[in-house]
Amino acid sequence: MTSPGYAARRSQLTTYFDRTAVEAWARLTSDAPVSKIRATVRAGRDAMRANLLSWLPEDMTGQRLLDAGCGTGALSVEAARRGAEVVAVDVSPTLVGLARERTALSGPGRIDFRVGDMLDPGHGRFDHVVAMDSLIHYATPDIVAALAALAPRAAGSILFTVAPRTPLLTLMHMAGRAFPRGDRAPAIVPVGEADLRRRVAREPALSGAHLARAHRVNSGFYLSQAFELRCRP
Repeated sequence: MTSPGYAARRSQLTTYFDRTAVEAWARLTSDAPVSKIRATVRAGRDAMRANLLSWLPEDMTGQRLLDAGCGTGALSVEAARRGAEVVAVDVSPTLVGLARERTALSGPGRIDFRVGDMLDPGHGRFDHVVAMDSLIHYATPDIVAALAALAPRAAGSILFTVAPRTPLLTLMHMAGRAFPRGDRAPAIVPVGEADLRRRVAREPALSGAHLARAHRVNSGFYLSQAFELRCRP
């Protein structure tokens, strides 16, 4: 069961990606020219995607993967090329539409693009779950609750990213709350690693899981930290 905070933020994200940021996001996730600032974000996202894929098996034949917050589908395509049966979910119909338009899959796997909530149990069970930059807008308790909802349906691992708590990100978050604008993206919420680890360790639904690998990508205006949650001892 999701919290009111999770549901409210999910609604904000749907509105943002379907109305405010459609053109900018379409350019950022393509080969189109972008500003120097957005070029650093594009490079950072590419590096993070490559890191998360390096944590997945090279041969995923017969394995199911949930791309939770798939955006325009770049990670889904790479996983399917390894043979995975991918369920790619995003709250934004616009982004899912772009993903379908751009996907030309020739590998052994397949992708089932869906519009909806990444935590919906109706998506089924998986060998691996990837949530790249889809939890960065949520507070730590909601992130842990999301992991607790996903873990019983993940046989192997959940790979996810958070916005690491740094002085700059914390200042930006405070400024965003003090000076809201109608066209502002939903705030990225800084997460402290020690607090995240404590909460994961204390969450009853995650008693059989543990945080393993971690990796940070810092590329100009892109700062994100990946974690691997192993769902079985």
